[in-house]
Amino acid sequence: MIVKDEEETLARCLNCVAPFADEIIIVDTGSTDDTVAIAKKYTDRVYFFEWRDDFAAARNYSFSKATCDLVMWLDADDVITEENAAEIVGLKKRDDYDVAFLKYAASFDGDKPVFVYYRERIFRRQCGFKWEGEVHEVVAASGRIVYSPACVYHNKVKRNQPMRNLGIYQRLISRGVKLGARQKFYYGRELFFNNMLTECVAVLSDFVKGDGWAENKVEACRTLYRAYMRLGDENAAVNALVTAFTVSYPRAEDCCALARFFEGKNDVRSAIYWYERALGTAEKEEDGGFINTDYLIYIPAISLCVLYDKAGDYSLAQYYNELAGSVKPDDASYLYNKKYFQTKLTER
Repeated sequence: MIVKDEEETLARCLNCVAPFADEIIIVDTGSTDDTVAIAKKYTDRVYFFEWRDDFAAARNYSFSKATCDLVMWLDADDVITEENAAEIVGLKKRDDYDVAFLKYAASFDGDKPVFVYYRERIFRRQCGFKWEGEVHEVVAASGRIVYSPACVYHNKVKRNQPMRNLGIYQRLISRGVKLGARQKFYYGRELFFNNMLTECVAVLSDFVKGDGWAENKVEACRTLYRAYMRLGDENAAVNALVTAFTVSYPRAEDCCALARFFEGKNDVRSAIYWYERALGTAEKEEDGGFINTDYLIYIPAISLCVLYDKAGDYSLAQYYNELAGSVKPDDASYLYNKKYFQTKLTER
């Protein structure tokens, strides 16, 4: 782990990993709170790394201190349930992989993860894998790869400094560093998050036209849609979403975005078409893209319920409400609609 000022969450994380970790390595990059003192309660392997605007360098330093056959990384605000810890223990016993990808849950509906994607998580040390990228660092996985059902929960307590990552990119550019495709993608997203919309559009439009991972291009088109909508250019926004369909297979989230666009125009027929297309997508977590599972069934189904009700087709409306309820049986909208349709049937 690399940490800085994580006194609020570090103990929570280390309590999760202590039962299965053979060694715990903490690299502090400049904490001024009780982070180091907390870390030393769990391990004597606490090291210090002078921060130099480079997450990959810090992670590589932390990996250099590892002595076990397998190395796993975590952030201080990550949580591992007992069930997922048991899956990780099972992975420790296997020798048929060089890299294990685990699910990473970054958003939740109550306790249920809804925004999930795979990250490279456990590495065979002898393979010598290295982190790359000053921001949004990554390991280029190779060799024998497995995908595990184990999931790490990213339960943030505090928000990142809004300009931290953007500042690192800007300092790189000011030094004459030419951003690679992946860096350009994340730089464009940081511009969006900081509401620098015109700059975001320029960077991500250039990224989509060039080389780059298809999953990142899909997400870039999605971000361009939002940026253009904020800028008031609806035609460019819709074109950005349609472009996503040309770089990879259609995604439920993008179909839903088009549906919402037409819904806002009171074009019920087009909205219904795109919500139904969302239900027909077959997204794979193993592709590595960001997936918000609410868009796969719940959001299109509950929206179709409303639209078919407006169209007077109560049978289809009720069908889609039950479909939404099949994934969220305690959802307030589903329960309200269920009672509404019961009343409709009584009236008829």
